[in-house]
Amino acid sequence: MEPLPRFTREQLEQLDKNALIDLVLLLQDHLDELSQRVQKLEDQVSKQSRNSSKPPSSDGLSKPKTRSLRQAKGRKPGGQEGHPGHTLEMSEHADHITIHELSQCPHCASDLSAVAASTHVRRQVYDVPPVRIEVTEHRAEIKYCGQCQQCVQAAFPVGVSQPVQYGARLKAQASYLNNYHFIPIARTCELLEDFYGHAPAWAFVMDANQALATGCEPALVEIHRQLCQADVVHCDQSGLRVEGKLHWLHSASTEWLTFFALHPKRGQEAMQEIGILPALTGYAVHDHWSSYLTFDQCDHLFCNAHHLRELQFISDQYQQPWANEMTQLLGDIRMEVAEAKTAATFGSVNSLEPDRLAHYAAKYEAILQRGFEVNPPPKTPPSSKRGRPKQSPPKNLLDRLDKYRTGVLAFMHDFALPFDNNLAERDIRMVKVKQKVSGAFRTRQGAQTFCAIRSYISTVRKQGANVMAALYDALTGQPFIPLPLAASA
Repeated sequence: MEPLPRFTREQLEQLDKNALIDLVLLLQDHLDELSQRVQKLEDQVSKQSRNSSKPPSSDGLSKPKTRSLRQAKGRKPGGQEGHPGHTLEMSEHADHITIHELSQCPHCASDLSAVAASTHVRRQVYDVPPVRIEVTEHRAEIKYCGQCQQCVQAAFPVGVSQPVQYGARLKAQASYLNNYHFIPIARTCELLEDFYGHAPAWAFVMDANQALATGCEPALVEIHRQLCQADVVHCDQSGLRVEGKLHWLHSASTEWLTFFALHPKRGQEAMQEIGILPALTGYAVHDHWSSYLTFDQCDHLFCNAHHLRELQFISDQYQQPWANEMTQLLGDIRMEVAEAKTAATFGSVNSLEPDRLAHYAAKYEAILQRGFEVNPPPKTPPSSKRGRPKQSPPKNLLDRLDKYRTGVLAFMHDFALPFDNNLAERDIRMVKVKQKVSGAFRTRQGAQTFCAIRSYISTVRKQGANVMAALYDALTGQPFIPLPLAASA
């Protein structure tokens, strides 16, 4: 900002009327610019995890009292009616049976040793047996061939390449602990020593990770292919420190699939190279990041959880009533959609009734108009300034809600479409936890390996398969291949 010229009282008294008018106008423009800068700084200070997309860790030590954006539904705490329990049940085939004999009557001290038991009271204890590493020795026969006069040797199984080595199951466990539960390599080795009495070297865990990433490549190819053909794909990106530089983790996921990719760029260039969005013809769910909108061969849905946080910020910082009204409206629509889904028989209803759609569309329009009334377009900037005039956060949000209303309200027109992008945020959140534990990835190869393993494990879990078995299969050349949605259902 250029400094304003300063005048003494005598100089001001010598100015003519036109010069004074020009000076007042200049001061007004300067004051407006200062007011905008102050408002921008106040907005930055006021943003927290509850009213923006900032993570909770950025709230600092003096975190505000949690205020959920969810609406109360009148449910009691705990499991709801119809929720299946998870209580341990008696096994019909116990591995071990211990009989506790009764040799003396506890009342009269009579000898009962010779009396046969009439029945038993059963109690069962679920536990694991003491664990130890088993050593399997492979012996390859060596024979002398009388026909060709050669000394020949039998082949060892695939994967048995060293005189002494750890097996695939231990590799699967080490990689699982390191990549899924974020246990650092050193502590992973300590844990394996505590469990099995063997402390592998750090290199063992790193080699296991690399072998697993290589083994699950066929599964990742299939995940990528199915995502390109999916009806709805949830997209997100987040910063990741790799080799001391900022990289970007891109995620694409559905209820059945997860795919992570690492790239130095955040925007369109990265999305083109990853290759899912350019091939997608269904719906892409995201947070209004402009790079997503460059892919016009697919339809776009917008995360209403982001909208609710932005509306909360506008309500807190600007005290504009329309923001609370829009929050209430989106919540009402969401609740009615949920009730309609519950009441309808499977597949019989996939949208709200036409009169309800028209009702909510009219309310949406009316709220937007009330918002525009208190947030008029900014003044046209002087010809010396380039670009569009800056707008306030309320005006920016209003413009987006107006322009992209189809993608905002699509969930009430088609029950198969989501209200928010929380699925993608849940998938990517664990990768951020990994970075919080480790600080950063030292090598790009290590980051890519982590993304591959995490994509594989997340997909296996979503499809209900056993993770440890899937990791073992990937290490032995038979990775779990995800089923298409129709087959999974």
